Amino acid sequence: MMTDVVEQNGESAGTARPGGQDAPVEAQTGTQEPDAAARIVAIRERIDEIDQRLIELWQERAGLSQQVGRTRIASGGTRLVLSREQAILERFRTALGADGVQLALLLLRAGRGPL
Repeated sequence: MMTDVVEQNGESAGTARPGGQDAPVEAQTGTQEPDAAARIVAIRERIDEIDQRLIELWQERAGLSQQVGRTRIASGGTRLVLSREQAILERFRTALGADGVQLALLLLRAGRGPL
């Protein structure tokens, strides 16, 4: 389930409003202090890089999972292997807690489709 991020001013983070790339640094970072603003900008650049890599990895993983499913079905196997899905869920739960389970469920669905 997707939820909107609400900023301190009560607006949804996805709402179109002044504060984009051309806006003053304070509007972009939430601070007037130049050193803090510069640090925030640098951190956000790294976050954007990580987000892009996560998207690429998500797409690669989904494609590989779909290949496994097609190969399994073409060879007379089952649509999915429950023990494999359980192992993935447990790995993510152990590493990330309850949020990890939700992430794993999304990853599994992206690779095999809804049940």
